[in-house]
Amino acid sequence: MAADAAQKLTVDCSAVPDGRPSERYGALVKSGAINADPDQEAAARQLDGLADAVAGWRARSPKGGGLVRRFLGGWDAGKAEVPRGVYMYGPVGRGKSMLMDLFFGAAEVEHKRRVHFHEFMQEAHGLIHHIRKRGIGGEMPFARAAQEIAREAHLLCFDEMEVRDIADAMILSRLFTALFERGVIVVATSNRHPDELYKNGLQRDRFLPFIELLKARLDIVDLGEGTDYRLDRLVGRKVYLTPADAEATAVLDHLFAEMTGGAEPEPDAVIVHGREMPVERSAKGVARFAFEDLCAKPLGPADFLALAKRYRAVVIDGIPTMTDQIRDQARRFMMLIDALYERRTTLVCSAADEPETLYAGSDWGFEFDRTVSRLMEMRSEDYVSEPHRP
Repeated sequence: MAADAAQKLTVDCSAVPDGRPSERYGALVKSGAINADPDQEAAARQLDGLADAVAGWRARSPKGGGLVRRFLGGWDAGKAEVPRGVYMYGPVGRGKSMLMDLFFGAAEVEHKRRVHFHEFMQEAHGLIHHIRKRGIGGEMPFARAAQEIAREAHLLCFDEMEVRDIADAMILSRLFTALFERGVIVVATSNRHPDELYKNGLQRDRFLPFIELLKARLDIVDLGEGTDYRLDRLVGRKVYLTPADAEATAVLDHLFAEMTGGAEPEPDAVIVHGREMPVERSAKGVARFAFEDLCAKPLGPADFLALAKRYRAVVIDGIPTMTDQIRDQARRFMMLIDALYERRTTLVCSAADEPETLYAGSDWGFEFDRTVSRLMEMRSEDYVSEPHRP
């Protein structure tokens, strides 16, 4: 690492000197808070242009008398050309939120808002429900909702755009069409390219217009695979902890917080052949399990492979010494390690013993030798430094 400061849990952008996003980014590099990254630098320069374009920007209601005419009509005099927004995507840990913060601080817009996408959608559902209940939006509740949102925010910055809920999918195109009609500028970050949003979701054909709308109104910026700066903090750290005691649990708590930027873990689910595999604790592309959650349940290779594809890191508490009494759990553990290794998913765990003495049974001795070899490699700096293969 160029500087120890790059290991910090988060990058504080609030104290960065005033300037355009690229200048603020350069100040962070110069201070040693972050390492220079060419993809991030290119994104910051693109955000420079948007910051210049939105200076003093005000969203405007389309001209006309009634609400319907204002929604369908043209623009009032003034800035008729609405600046294109930006959609930044890339794997977790690529600095998307940091770049969003740098842009948001530089954007000279009086009414602007930075909000997590899921929080915004909860508010939007509540607002649309209120409008429909009171009958104040007539036949165009989305236009009325957009009017209310645009009154408060002429620039909307969404962190972590991700669509998994059919309720969200069904309203997005109509709501965002109305927002764009009012000249609201949108900047968003996501782990996925727009074409990958709501992939395999129910009634996805009805969601496709929203994807086309994003690509028509926002410039798509790929931050690339690059370095995962959150997982990069693990290089040189002990990721295989023995024994699996209270002290090890505390260390796993700390490492989970570092890898996720202190995010609060939430339930998630991995879809495997049309069924859900529940994940009780996850955040920022990291999932955490007790050993029994994975190996004492009827899971198989497809489940473990789906898990390895979805999460860049997996934290496992309490891997026991495996005997013939839990031979099925030992077999699942071998399949799990194979899947994680194949996708270069980082493994952080606590175990009862070192890899070479973790199996004390007779049924899988030969097969477990490969698992031992992989566990040894997976705790090495070289393995931890490799990019995830989703």
